[in-house]
Amino acid sequence: MSPGKVLQPAVKMKVDELFLCWLSQPATQLTLKDCLRRIKNKEKTEFGNADSGNSKNESFTSKNSNSKQCILGDTRLPLSFSPPQLSTTLPLATPASSRNTSNARATRRSSGTKEVQTKKEETLPPSHSQNIPTFYFPRGCPKEKVNIDAVIAKIEKTFSEFPNERATLEDMGKVAKACECPLYWKGPLFYCAGGERTGYVSVHKFVAMWRKVLQTCYDDAAKFVHLLMNPGCNYLVQEDFIPFLQDVVNSHPGLSFLKEASEFHSRYITTVIQRIFYTVNRSWSGKITCNELRKSNFLQNVALLEEEPDINQLTEYFSYEHFYVIYCKFWELDTDHDLYIDRKDLARHNDYAISNRMIERIFSGAVTRGRKAQKDGKISYADFVWFLISEEDKKTPTSIEYWFRCMDLDGDGVLSMYELEYFYEEQCQKLDNMAIEPLPFEDCLCQMLDLVKPQHEGKITLHDLKRCRLTNVFFDTFFNIEKYLDHEQKDQFSMLRDGESESQEVSDWEKYAAEEYDILVAEEAASDQWNDGYEAELNPVDHQKASVLKYQMEKRPFFEMPSHLSDVDLDEYDYDEDFE
Repeated sequence: MSPGKVLQPAVKMKVDELFLCWLSQPATQLTLKDCLRRIKNKEKTEFGNADSGNSKNESFTSKNSNSKQCILGDTRLPLSFSPPQLSTTLPLATPASSRNTSNARATRRSSGTKEVQTKKEETLPPSHSQNIPTFYFPRGCPKEKVNIDAVIAKIEKTFSEFPNERATLEDMGKVAKACECPLYWKGPLFYCAGGERTGYVSVHKFVAMWRKVLQTCYDDAAKFVHLLMNPGCNYLVQEDFIPFLQDVVNSHPGLSFLKEASEFHSRYITTVIQRIFYTVNRSWSGKITCNELRKSNFLQNVALLEEEPDINQLTEYFSYEHFYVIYCKFWELDTDHDLYIDRKDLARHNDYAISNRMIERIFSGAVTRGRKAQKDGKISYADFVWFLISEEDKKTPTSIEYWFRCMDLDGDGVLSMYELEYFYEEQCQKLDNMAIEPLPFEDCLCQMLDLVKPQHEGKITLHDLKRCRLTNVFFDTFFNIEKYLDHEQKDQFSMLRDGESESQEVSDWEKYAAEEYDILVAEEAASDQWNDGYEAELNPVDHQKASVLKYQMEKRPFFEMPSHLSDVDLDEYDYDEDFE
C-alpha cells in the first residue's frame, strides 16, 4: 500500500456480502416467496401469535436457523453457544452430569428465546415526541406581549408633526423616543432607514424598517447591531460605528466646543472606536457580535449620554479628557506627524521604560492589526490606543491578554521559564547600567511563582494570570524597569492590600488619565496666553479645553476633515482579519 493511501473501513462491504449470501440461500428464497404469496392473498403474516401460529413460527424459525447455519459453513454452530466446560472451572453448588448441565442450558436458551419472541409480539404504544423548549436566542429572547401596532401608531403620530411627514436628522430624537429607544440611537435609526441618501426619512419607509426590526430583534443588543451593521452581516466592524459617533460629536452638549475644531473629530472618533473594541470585543476577532454587546455595558453608556451633559464623566468610552491624554502622548512620539510610529519612537515612551524585547514583540503583529503597517515596521494611532491603555492598567482582562500574547513567544498558550528568563535578561542589563544589583533569575522566578500560584508546575497560563490580583507586578517585573523599581520600593503588604481592594471604583487607567490631563492642561496654561476677549466668553473648564485646542491647531498639522458621515480612515486596517 502506498504511504499516502488512507485506510477506509470495509464494514459496509462485508455486510453487503453477507446479505447477498443469505439472499441466495434456498431456504431464504422459499420464505420470501411464501411471504409474497401471503401479501398477494391479503393474509396476515404473524409469527408466534396465539396457539394457531405456533407451527408457523416454528417452521419459520427452523428455516432461518438452517439458512444461518449455511452461512457459517459446515460447522453448523448454533447462534447462541456456551463455552466448553473446563476441568479448572469452579464446581457448582449441586453436582450434576455434563448432559444434565447442557440440557439445563438448552432449556434456559429456549425459554429465553420464547420470552424474546413474546416481547416482539407485544404492541408498543406510539412514542410521543417531547418538545424541548427553545433555549438559544441569538437575537434576544422574544417577549410575550409586544404590541407592535401600538408602537407603530405612536411613531406615525410623531411623524405627523413634521412637514410632509418627513423627519430630518435633527427630528430623529423625537422619533427615537417614540420607538422607546435611547436618544442617541437617532443617528443609527436615521441612517438605517436610508436618510443619508435624501437627507430625510419618510414615515412609510421608517415604519417598514422599524416593523421588521421589532419582528426579528427582541432586545436592545440585537436592535443596535441590526441598525449599524452592513447588509448580510450579523456583526459590527469598526467602520460601522462612525456615523453613530459622528452624530454624538455633532449633538452632545459636552462636545459643543469641538464644533469649531472639526480637525479633532476623526481623531476622537477613532479613539472611541478603539476603546469600544478594546472592552467589548472579547474574542479579539475585530467583529462585535450581539452576544458580546449584550455582555458588555456599552449600551448602558450610550443611554447615559442623554442623562449626563458632561462627556468626561463617561470614562469607559466617551471621555474627551481620556482622548486628549492618549492623543498628546502619541503626538509626542510621532516626530514626523504621519500618524504612524516605529520602534524607536515607541521606545521613547515614558523615558525608555519599556524593554526593547517587548517592543519587538509589539511590532511583531502579536497584538496589532494592519499588515501594511507591519511591513513598514510601524504601528498606527489605533494600535497605540490599545498599547497605552494596556500599559497603564494591567489588571483588566484585555490588558492581561495583550501582554500574555506578547510574552508567549512560541504561541503555545503558556509562559515557560525560558520565556520569562528571555525578558528578564534585559531587565538585569538595565539594572546593571543603573548600578543596581539585579535579583538572580532563580530568586525572581520563585517570587513570581509565589505571586501567581500557577495550577501546573513550571508554566503559567492565561487563566493563572487572570486569577492573580497583582498581574501588574508580574508584567512590570519582566519588561517595565521604572514600574518594577517602584514595586520593589513598596512594602509587600501594602501591595497585597492594594490587590485585595479590587472593588475600587476608579481603575488604574482612570487615575493615570486624570493625572496626565491635569499636567497637560497646566503646561498649556503656563506656556501660552490667548486673546483675553476670546477667553472671557468661556467658563474656566471650556477655557482650558479651548486653549488646548488652539495650541494643537496652531502647531500641529492635521488631515482634511472627512464627509458629513465622517468616513474616517481608520488607518487602512483590514478589520475582517483576526488577530494572529
